[in-house]
Amino acid sequence: MQIARGEVWTSRALLIALMLITILPFISIFITALHPSNTVPSGFQWPAEPQWGNFVEAFNVANMTTLLGSSTFIVLAVVPISLIISTMAGFAIGHLRIPGSRVLLFLFVFGLTLPFGGIIVPLYYLERSMGIYNTRLAIVLPLIGLYMPFAVYWMRAHFVNMPEEISEAARVDGATTWDLFWRIHLPLARPPMASLGILMSVWTWNQFLIALVLVEDPSQRTMAGALGAFQGHYATNVPLLCAGTILILLPTLIIFVLFQGQIIAALLQGSVKG
Repeated sequence: MQIARGEVWTSRALLIALMLITILPFISIFITALHPSNTVPSGFQWPAEPQWGNFVEAFNVANMTTLLGSSTFIVLAVVPISLIISTMAGFAIGHLRIPGSRVLLFLFVFGLTLPFGGIIVPLYYLERSMGIYNTRLAIVLPLIGLYMPFAVYWMRAHFVNMPEEISEAARVDGATTWDLFWRIHLPLARPPMASLGILMSVWTWNQFLIALVLVEDPSQRTMAGALGAFQGHYATNVPLLCAGTILILLPTLIIFVLFQGQIIAALLQGSVKG
């Protein structure tokens, strides 16, 4: 029992240390955002008079209302389409096991190794030739394609573990392949689909590189992508820049707080099923 208790306390200490390493930068940014404009605070020094108006000024200066609308449009355009394609592909590869499914799975796994930064230059020239450069489509279309490897692999992990007896019983009753997918397996796949949708929403909201390189107009970018333009104008105003960073991170933090249980449950479920 003493060894078990030692392991428990060691694990707790490690988790607390990791938590502090993660939280301290956010605390530093928040405290800095409360200092007067055009000042450079040192360390974790709490200001004598917190400038809560910095958040209001950052909201107005960065035109956050327009950015919220742009980010929401991009998320609503990327996530549903990605969910539909990845769910159908995961069902075909994982449950139907269509001819060539192993090759397709290998290609999707290989796609997981492609970094965003490594394909940004080809995307730039491709979108200029297509005439969609500096539009929201320049963000939406690449993100849908870049999310496919992970999304298909995620959904395939669910469908590959579904019992064959369910489909066999449905086919005996005369169900077609579409009936199997739409009426039987799709309702059962709602938990992993919901978790995947949350993850892709957060990733899309925080997308920075693609939005910064492929869209020149800050009002057409995601909120994270517009931070580059905000930083270019107010690089020397550290408190205002930190206030803008907090405002951009706030929706993501809210999503994680509200849906953390569902995300963790889906990840644990996938680890148990293999």
